Amino acid sequence: MLEELKTFIAVVEYKNFTKAGLHLNLSQPSVSTHIKNLENHFGVILIDRSIKQKTIFITESGYILYKRAKEIVHLLDVAYQEVRHVSDSIKGHLKVGASLTIGEYILPKFLSIFSEKYPDIEVELFIENTSTVCSKLSNLILDMGLIEGTISSFNFEQNYFLKDKMVLATPYNSNLLNGDFSVAKLQNQTWIAREAGSGTRESLNLFLNANEIIPKHIMVLGSNYAVKEAVRNNLGITVISSLITSPSVENNELSTIELDDIYNRHFSCITPKNITLSKVCQVFIEELKEYTLTL
Repeated sequence: MLEELKTFIAVVEYKNFTKAGLHLNLSQPSVSTHIKNLENHFGVILIDRSIKQKTIFITESGYILYKRAKEIVHLLDVAYQEVRHVSDSIKGHLKVGASLTIGEYILPKFLSIFSEKYPDIEVELFIENTSTVCSKLSNLILDMGLIEGTISSFNFEQNYFLKDKMVLATPYNSNLLNGDFSVAKLQNQTWIAREAGSGTRESLNLFLNANEIIPKHIMVLGSNYAVKEAVRNNLGITVISSLITSPSVENNELSTIELDDIYNRHFSCITPKNITLSKVCQVFIEELKEYTLTL
């Protein structure tokens, strides 16, 4: 039954029998047999196939089984790791989703230290915006997520590991900084923003709404680097993490103003509720918390 469930998961995720077979090193007839065995076992249709089997549709029952099958496979992986890792040696594979700020500015150095300390732990890192990380974690595609900002789901355990200071970033020696600064100067300006769904965009929206600022124009860019460079090249201003701006401020490429503490945010680690964390996952979280104490 376990092999059939793994085959079913692959078919759902690849939406194709042939691709699922290639992923699992199975022939297409074997894939079809596995799916048929599951349908016979549960007494329902899990996958509707077109006549030529070029298009497949997952039924409602199929999606229910997919969700549970992911949980079953995950629990078996956890059990396997716990049984195999009773010794001091920690080995395993970890899929981590991280928002862009964390993935680009926190994890590179941390992963270097972590990999040296735990050479037998393979970390697969996916850098996405916060919304995408939460979605993938909800579907158990990831083992954990490292995000910025808030989450709307109650299906996660959330633990903060670092406070992130947000700043107002402007081009170097911007006229906005001449004389006494006031929020009124920020009206009718061009703002550089990340895409909807990112934690940084959430912080910008919070700042604009709280201060009743009406932008002249909002330019949306898909990465923190692009946002920073747009500000550096006089395209507009933004609210962004000080982790991103610090090097440019030191090089006199940007100017920044610290914001009130209410606009600061926390980086957090999220994991699915009611799922036992593997030893590998626990070690990663503990080491990350220790590392961020040095920042």
